[in-house]
Amino acid sequence: MYRYRVFSMFWGAFLALASISCDKEDPPVILDPDPEPTGYVQYGEPFTEVPATSDIVMYEVNLRAFSASGDLAGVRNGLDHLQDLGVNLIWLMPIHPIGAVNSVNSPYSVQNYLEVSAEYGTLDDLRLLTDEAHARGMAVMMDWVANHTAWDNPWIQNKSWYTQDATGEIIHPAGTNWMDVADLNFDNSDMREAMIDAMKYWVLEANVDGYRCDYADGVPYNFWKQAIDTLHNIPDRELILLAEGSRLDHYNAGFDMTYAWNWYSSLKSVFNGQTATALYNTHQIEYNGIPAGKHKLRYSTNHDESAWDQTPMTLFNGEKGATAASIATIFLGGVPLIYTAQEVGRTATVPFFSNTIINWNDHPDMLKAYQDALNFYNSSAVARRGTNTNYSNIDIVCFQKELDGEKLLVLVNVRGDQVDFPLPVDLQGSSWTDAFSGDPVSLTDTLSLAGYEYVLLKQ
Repeated sequence: MYRYRVFSMFWGAFLALASISCDKEDPPVILDPDPEPTGYVQYGEPFTEVPATSDIVMYEVNLRAFSASGDLAGVRNGLDHLQDLGVNLIWLMPIHPIGAVNSVNSPYSVQNYLEVSAEYGTLDDLRLLTDEAHARGMAVMMDWVANHTAWDNPWIQNKSWYTQDATGEIIHPAGTNWMDVADLNFDNSDMREAMIDAMKYWVLEANVDGYRCDYADGVPYNFWKQAIDTLHNIPDRELILLAEGSRLDHYNAGFDMTYAWNWYSSLKSVFNGQTATALYNTHQIEYNGIPAGKHKLRYSTNHDESAWDQTPMTLFNGEKGATAASIATIFLGGVPLIYTAQEVGRTATVPFFSNTIINWNDHPDMLKAYQDALNFYNSSAVARRGTNTNYSNIDIVCFQKELDGEKLLVLVNVRGDQVDFPLPVDLQGSSWTDAFSGDPVSLTDTLSLAGYEYVLLKQ
């Protein structure tokens, strides 16, 4: 799970086991949240169109791949592309300077929490990006690495801010092979205050709209509660908080979303032959116990998966299969995430330890399909918030969403061959409109779907 630093076929299994042992216990101290900024000044006007969690369409920007320049200016120049795609929340992977000691050139090795890396630009570049994104109706979320720092972060001078072994030596995160980073000590109140102060800095000085919090399961609950309470106490701000984790207490701490790791695993299994009903079952299991208004982040790839796993084009058997997997992911439930170049069907993986050139002219039909699907999703309240009724069988993902008398029927063939889907009695004889073409559709007792075909019908 979490963040992969080696390209090993065994790494995913290793981290799944390591996550059990490397979570920090809650320290006994809980500090009162401090709502007062520490000398920081609000840049610009707080964004007033931050989407509700249930309305988010998120795009993860790998700065080293998104543009030829590999920087914040390149992201700014690509905002029209993201707007046309239907994105309303941009997640920037870490923009801070990268540690030079024991370095593997990972952006998750933060050398200074209060600086923008020269690789990516300047504070003014980030401000221009948030300005122009906000002008297009898009919020901007930064990646926050709370569990550890680079070995040459200035904080390393405060040895008590870090976890130490029996000999008093600072250690890397326990249970991992992340040798390029030093593990932080959340028993230390000064470190906690400095961390929260740095999180306030970017909200105020760069006008960002929230954080995706890296390896959130490795950080104690009461720190997240203190930090998020503090951020929410900044006046006139609506913030989005995403935990890269699966603990239910993240929601109580104030996070809006957690990761849907089970969904990703189930999606791959279904497209590899497992019964299609498994996706709906996974959806229900992942939402069991989640508070109202909170959500899971759903994806068919992200920077971690693309660094060590295969891309959707390979996992789901080409353009049609990759698009079908995205349709199921977008519409069944949760917050949809698109990762850099997924929408143009990149076949090779997209690393984040080095720069990558993307051919944005690849697979124009696939890009159009993403644009159509996400823009319809944005326009349809029932697509985003409707209550599901499941009709799936072994080969077809089929569910109906309903909200305030409006209905949406989604069918996705998860096989590469044509499937004749016997329609349930509830749907036989019903009349619909194709969500994309606007053509009328009358259902009988069977619907034939070509390999990886998907159909969205509204009523």
